[in-house]
Amino acid sequence: MVAMPTLFFLGPVVGAVLVYLFLRMQVWSKPDAESVASHGLWVGIIGWMASSLQGAMRTGIIVANPTASSAAATPGQIAGALAWPVLACLTVHALGQLSYPAPKAPRRYAELTVRRIRDFLPRKLAWTTAGVFVFAALVIAWTATLPGHTPVMPTPGGVTQPSDNGYVGQGQEGRIPGWELAAWLGGALLVLALGTWLVLVLTARRRRLETLDDDDNRALRAIGANRLLRTVATIAAGLAAIAGNFATQPAPGALWQSSLFNVLGLVNMAVLLVMWWWRVPQLPSLATAQKDISISTLRANPRTHGAARLSISTGAALGVVGGLVLVAGIVVILGASRPLDPWAFPALTAVAAMILLATIAAGDMLTARNYGRPEAPVQWPHQPVSTGLLAFAIGSALVFGLAVAFAIAAEVQPSGLRSWLGVLVLSAVVGIAGTLAILAVRRRRGVPEGNGEAGLDAALRAISMYRIVRTLAAYCLGQAAALLLITGDAWSRVVQPAGGEFSLAPSPATTAGMVLAAVAVIVAVVPVRSLLRAIPRGEPAPHAERAR
Repeated sequence: MVAMPTLFFLGPVVGAVLVYLFLRMQVWSKPDAESVASHGLWVGIIGWMASSLQGAMRTGIIVANPTASSAAATPGQIAGALAWPVLACLTVHALGQLSYPAPKAPRRYAELTVRRIRDFLPRKLAWTTAGVFVFAALVIAWTATLPGHTPVMPTPGGVTQPSDNGYVGQGQEGRIPGWELAAWLGGALLVLALGTWLVLVLTARRRRLETLDDDDNRALRAIGANRLLRTVATIAAGLAAIAGNFATQPAPGALWQSSLFNVLGLVNMAVLLVMWWWRVPQLPSLATAQKDISISTLRANPRTHGAARLSISTGAALGVVGGLVLVAGIVVILGASRPLDPWAFPALTAVAAMILLATIAAGDMLTARNYGRPEAPVQWPHQPVSTGLLAFAIGSALVFGLAVAFAIAAEVQPSGLRSWLGVLVLSAVVGIAGTLAILAVRRRRGVPEGNGEAGLDAALRAISMYRIVRTLAAYCLGQAAALLLITGDAWSRVVQPAGGEFSLAPSPATTAGMVLAAVAVIVAVVPVRSLLRAIPRGEPAPHAERAR
């Protein structure tokens, strides 16, 4: 058996490394205002995803029929259900600050003023967040006064007896003592508050980015604080909603007239909508140049080369194709008359990757046919793939390798699902498709460059290489997710549970698979706007000048 502590911490560590590499990828090559803004956006998105308390909403409920439902009632289950969202959210925002590049200039300019949290803290949002925390603390304190209830076990066969006095044969759920749940929720709220303060301290003490001016650096800290406070306020409201769901659990008795409507859950939803609506500050330099840097402006600019327009259209086609493939996969899964064979998930992932790679290769073939010339020199980019993207792709491949190792370990157990060999065959086919796409980019004819267009051919090849490596990285994560999802039930056979008791919570492998699937979808649609806007543009054509 594999040691429980090792695998218990291996998943979060690997996830943190992946998130760090992904965020680092956004600002590794060129930490300008645009890439920094994209970096902050992804910190917010990943932070929101990690902060979900949906799996902890039934915390403190003691189920009467464990085969029909599940809830977190033991200390280990409650700790896991509450700790992961809180710690994951704080870790993501901390990694967002740590992933900014350090100064590289030979000289560093010291700041005479001391950076303090209140200098960049959004006042209205801070007071609103503090109010949500106080509200959650009061609700948790009230929860401590609620008594616990012993669940009513179901009758044999689920048949209602005349002596049930209104009970159904399936039994009735109970709950742990209120003070016990309040201790857990209060501890989670305290950790959330302390962690928020520590991340704000990290934001204040982080070195300024030398590629941004003073106004952008100040705004960048305010943006980080904005995204952090909005997320932790939602988590605090979610903790109050958990207490509200606990309070609505009816007590066993002859008359069952308690309402199961969770008012605090409605408050949580209201806080979530308000925090989504709350405006995020913008970097001053981007606010003044928003129109000039948009993709639509680049497409409409008469100075933009036709090959560059085709590259932009290829990116849009990739988004459409990826969306259609995703919708088709969902339709196949939901519309199947019987449960799909486990092989369907790895197969769908491989088909989606090959379709995207074929679309990228087709875009380069059209570029060579419409704009390439045999006599034009082939301009290969000095750095075809950025260091950040390359590191993230390698990390994704390592995650895929770990998922394969888990599938192999599950296979040697009794009734283990034999899936890893077929996945390796599919991955070899996808690898061949990726190699052919790279060769199509490498060997296509060069695009002639006019005045002011030096580096155009190399920029177009770099964009295609970015898309190929991005697709392969997303495939590795998606295939790892598929392996973990179809072998998640083998977790209890691979890992010896502590004390011989099996948790009622979902398998950690299944949870990790769902997270990896979401990350794979995000990676597959990461835009390449910064490379597109770096495409050289020559002088406008004579007919364009006359039209103007």
